[in-house]
Amino acid sequence: MTIDISQFKQTFFEESYEGLDLMETNLLNLDMETVDEETISSIFRAAHSIKGGSGTFGMSDIGVFTHDMETLLGEIRDGHISFTKDIINVLLSSVDYLREMIEIEVNDGSQNLAKSEQLGNQLKAIISSAGQSVECDEIVNDVEETQNIIETNSDNRWKIEFSPYLDLLSTGNEPTRMFRELEELGELEVNVNSSELPDFDELEPESCYLKWILFLTGKIEENDIYEIFEWVEDECDLSIVLENPPVEVATEEDPDSSKIVAVDSEEAKPSVKSVAKKDKTEQVSSIRVSTDKVDDLVNLLGELVITQSMLGDIGKNFNMERMDQLKDGLNQLERSTRELQSSVMNIRMLPISSVFNRVPRLIHDLGQKLNKKVELEIIGAETELDKTVLGKIGDPLVHLVRNSLDHGLEIPEKRLKKGKSEVGKLTLEAVNQVGSIIIKITDDGNGLNRDILFKKACEKGIANETDELTDEQVFEFIFHPGFSTAKEVSDVSGRGVGMDVVRRNIRALGGHVHVKSEYGVGTTFTMKLPLTMAILDGQLLSVGKQTYIIQLISIVESIQVKEEYIKEMAGQAELYQLRGEYISIIRLHEVFGVETNKRKLTEGLLVVVESDNEKIGLFIDDLMGQQQVVIKSLDTNFKPVAGVSGATILGDGTVSLILDVTELINMSRQKNTVYRSVEQSQVIEHRA
Repeated sequence: MTIDISQFKQTFFEESYEGLDLMETNLLNLDMETVDEETISSIFRAAHSIKGGSGTFGMSDIGVFTHDMETLLGEIRDGHISFTKDIINVLLSSVDYLREMIEIEVNDGSQNLAKSEQLGNQLKAIISSAGQSVECDEIVNDVEETQNIIETNSDNRWKIEFSPYLDLLSTGNEPTRMFRELEELGELEVNVNSSELPDFDELEPESCYLKWILFLTGKIEENDIYEIFEWVEDECDLSIVLENPPVEVATEEDPDSSKIVAVDSEEAKPSVKSVAKKDKTEQVSSIRVSTDKVDDLVNLLGELVITQSMLGDIGKNFNMERMDQLKDGLNQLERSTRELQSSVMNIRMLPISSVFNRVPRLIHDLGQKLNKKVELEIIGAETELDKTVLGKIGDPLVHLVRNSLDHGLEIPEKRLKKGKSEVGKLTLEAVNQVGSIIIKITDDGNGLNRDILFKKACEKGIANETDELTDEQVFEFIFHPGFSTAKEVSDVSGRGVGMDVVRRNIRALGGHVHVKSEYGVGTTFTMKLPLTMAILDGQLLSVGKQTYIIQLISIVESIQVKEEYIKEMAGQAELYQLRGEYISIIRLHEVFGVETNKRKLTEGLLVVVESDNEKIGLFIDDLMGQQQVVIKSLDTNFKPVAGVSGATILGDGTVSLILDVTELINMSRQKNTVYRSVEQSQVIEHRA
């Protein structure tokens, strides 16, 4: 009988990630003056478990490296060595590298033994300083039969083919900044392809016509390169190829040996290895579920079986006298189905702490790099949301935190001059709110300077000096592609990307982000996200014979249109005055080409929707009911449709489109590009 060990390896990977998170958290929370023995023991046990598991599955490189960590932790636990700041930093670096080694095993890659040896020597040096000797041969002997030992060449040579799409520059990304990041990794050779560059009179300033072939040489891993390009992976064609991978040959002493050594040889021809990046969210595809949740699910299935049996009996022997039984059975089926849906969705819900726990390490490292003291407060870490959403908010959250640390919080000297504590405060808060989750990132730093932002917006042509804008409208400019007020480029807040990328990623989750700030006091970024991307609470709208759906969280209000409040902008757009504010009107029957008898605005309804603090009015025939709907992707099942985020099947079997409020607002904005402000434009009465 053949045993499939892949499932056991997957469990090992999951437990290893959990152990590494535990080690990192405990190391960051250590008080060096009063070290808790149980904390040290928990770190030691996590390292020991990883070492044992790696030996079981023949991962000798991980086993050897973890053995060094375990030895050092053992010396600390026994009181032979005391914790210092440098020791903690070395252990944190070791945790990072262990995580990298495990990710390489997940992706079936080869380990960087040079880096392993470098960190291992640091660990051994710390142990030797206490007069202890280290013998690592025992761990090698345990696993040598199941894993070949591979040595890598000192330098790798990578060929990078980078072909940006035309609109890459307009999204706030700048290739030259990414090239500067590559130069920090090693020796960079840049070759440009300008064959697609048009004539001067046809050139669009914000379009990217160039392509590049880059050669990067040094002790560089593929993940280091991908990290630089990860923000633009959907906006370019990218190929990363290792031109001189390790050459596997048998040793001269033992030609049949299972050991493999990479050597430089004129006869050994370099092979080309294509590297395909795996989605990080695919690395761990399972969810740990409590037995209570499973028991609830089993009980609900039992209820469904009973209901199905009852309805089956009624169907076989149906008569009008059993109509009441049929209704009761259908009502019971509806209740059980609703409870089953809730129970299944509850299984997918995970605490946001798994994302928040990335921030303490980030603050630790950046605080040292930027010479800033930071106190972190986390509120609502137990708040739960869908695993799919959880896996995709990590990068936007980290980017906002890095931005607050770099540009928001001041260095201790400046804070003291302003009368503040030298320790800056950063707060992460999560709270549930009617089918959605609110995440806030708040700092007590310098805040946004309205005047500087407005001046920069005027320089870039996205505002006029005569515009009368509120503070919130001015602050929204930071999300505009390519917008920046920084006097010099920093590699801390991102790799050549802007806040517009953060907003775009959050919008892709069906969420919104906006900012509030007070100069000299601090800034708060607020993200509003759906709890799940699989099911949403929707409002049904009728337009002609078609039914559309909008997320309830996007709707501000629904109003009966009054003719005296309708305005027209020089034939370009229709506006509606709502409590002193003018909002654009989108006629859904025109957007989707639907026939309807209700053409006059006074004959239908206006549904006011909002995204990113911007409102529009959707003109519809009438409102229908509210219901939860299961989202189906149009990209997968049909093709993308402008203004639509997905589709669902209603109770009568018809297909209904789910509207994308953010895209509809963008469509409205593009239609009204000539519009700056109502007060400064010619407004004429809407035709009857």
